Amino acid sequence: MDWVDVGLLLIRLSLGATLLMHGWNHWRGGGKIPGTAGWFESLGLRPGVFQAWASVVTEIAAGLGLIVGLLTPLACAATVGVMAVAAIVAHRPNGFFVFRDGYEYVLMIAVVGVALGAIGPGRISLDHALDITITGLAGFLIALLVGLGGTALLLATTWRPARSPAE
Repeated sequence: MDWVDVGLLLIRLSLGATLLMHGWNHWRGGGKIPGTAGWFESLGLRPGVFQAWASVVTEIAAGLGLIVGLLTPLACAATVGVMAVAAIVAHRPNGFFVFRDGYEYVLMIAVVGVALGAIGPGRISLDHALDITITGLAGFLIALLVGLGGTALLLATTWRPARSPAE
């Protein structure tokens, strides 16, 4: 047994399950899609229903991709993208610390996503079974640049935060 592969599996499982459950909660939790849509609208992400469904689909797909280790750099890019949006839109104004609803937690998830994109999913993955090898610089750049590029595109086209009265 190669313990590096076991470690990568544990990282993928925890990261993937976290994203999967986050997406599930946006879909089926508390306020369901209408509640998530209203919250996104309050953050300036419009239209809220589209944003809610985009979040659900992205987080569930990325979570499942990470869990099984399939197209790992793309799953990592989706992870980076949703966490960067959350960091900028919801958590940045609150500072760093998570206990103040800051961006500490989402930053950590995004960085682990970039690192996993660079390292790869390990041998206990569908990528390995299907001989899909995108690691190193290519995996790093896909996770980072596709993730942040998606964030930039989403924010440029749909983020319309309310202006403060002084503006």
